[in-house]
Amino acid sequence: MARAAERMSRVDTAWLRMDTDANLMMIVGVWLLEPRIDHETLCSRVEERLLKYRRFRQKVVTDAIGPSWVGDSHFDIHHHVVRETLSPAPGQSQRQALQQRVAELAATPLDASRPLWQFHLIDDYREPGQAEGGSALIARIHHCIADGIALISVMMSIVDGGLPPPERAPRHEAADEADWLSDAVVKPLTALTAKALGLSGSGFAKWMEMLANPSQSAIGSIDIARMGAKLLGDVASMALMPDDSPTRLKGKPGTTKRVAWSEPMPLDQVKAVGKALGCSINDVLLACVAGAIGAYLDELGDGTDGKEIRAMVPVNLRPLEKAHQLGNRFGLVPLSLPLGVANPVARVYALRARMLALKGSYQPLLAFGMLSIAGLLAKPVQAAMLNLFAKKATAVMTNVPGPAATLQFCGSTLKQTMFWVPQSGDIGLGVSILSYGGGVQFGLITDSGLCPEPQAIIDRFVPEFDKLLVLTLMLPWGEG
Repeated sequence: MARAAERMSRVDTAWLRMDTDANLMMIVGVWLLEPRIDHETLCSRVEERLLKYRRFRQKVVTDAIGPSWVGDSHFDIHHHVVRETLSPAPGQSQRQALQQRVAELAATPLDASRPLWQFHLIDDYREPGQAEGGSALIARIHHCIADGIALISVMMSIVDGGLPPPERAPRHEAADEADWLSDAVVKPLTALTAKALGLSGSGFAKWMEMLANPSQSAIGSIDIARMGAKLLGDVASMALMPDDSPTRLKGKPGTTKRVAWSEPMPLDQVKAVGKALGCSINDVLLACVAGAIGAYLDELGDGTDGKEIRAMVPVNLRPLEKAHQLGNRFGLVPLSLPLGVANPVARVYALRARMLALKGSYQPLLAFGMLSIAGLLAKPVQAAMLNLFAKKATAVMTNVPGPAATLQFCGSTLKQTMFWVPQSGDIGLGVSILSYGGGVQFGLITDSGLCPEPQAIIDRFVPEFDKLLVLTLMLPWGEG
């Protein structure tokens, strides 16, 4: 018997409807594997492991009330796991051809009549210096299915030796969602914040539970406009931020993308620099991002003295023990990157101060609430609301901790992995930082008109870290 349709959560609905011609809401990733894997082996692994998450067997069906998850009665694994062959242009390397193909797929919509994901296997891919042929696997997953933290958990379940997701009865899902909202959203709110919202703690809890669980009939009796106005009033400090600094990286994006990624840097070196400076790994990496972008703009003649650009940074709201649960459970905070701070050590300390100022902020919770409200609004109103915030930022930037050990997949070694986050509204730059197997690397996805050569920024990350490392070693430790 077919399972009944499941109403999509309001936040996931917001992500579903956020697609534009310029920015599709897909998380795109690449795995480089050695030796090569074959197509049927991959199909078998996906059927055996990935399809245990029922979201990957469900398509989206929309009615007058909104979208629902419905089992695809015509599901065919070969529609979702496809083979491709790279054909590099004259003078183009395999890596460049792969980057070009990733960019093309990042700008190509998924088939809305089927579950919103697809794997593309390039089963004969060879990196320079590679002893034997390997494979490249490009994954595209719509953001309405899951966020980055959840997808890391998915990755860990499909690799060799991975644990399958815990079995959960569908009838318990609403209760699980309410429990999560209580732990991650309601409990952190102080009495002061609840007062600012104009709601009692219990009233806010009830409101958030109804947003997350649209099956509750009470949702129809809520004055959505009044609740939305209260929430928007509370995020006025975010909305009243001035528009971001004008640079060549900010503008109206088109419909073509470019992607690039770096070779891994040793994570233990990054940790050592952070420890020496009394800063976090994240502070060090963000300083490298600011330095690389600033150096790129400087070389093109754009003065960066005293200039900053703002990035929207996701903040996880999901308890780690529930990382296997799909959906979107994160908020956003705006972080200013100090491009004009030339000294790498001073830049690290500037980032540390800004990150400390954001700790304890309720902006991620309020941003989650805003997405919940957006999922209830007509699409043009949702777009207008979210574009207001897109004007305040130049980039979306995320830092995801991946597995510390090197993984095996279908008997092959996962040599390198990278992913790219989608950009909403008119944001044309996505920065990804991923640690894996003892290394950390950077990825960029850009609009081709705003930044036609993202590799020119990527190539500056390691030199920025090297400068920071040298200056850190030169500091007068232990004196005085």
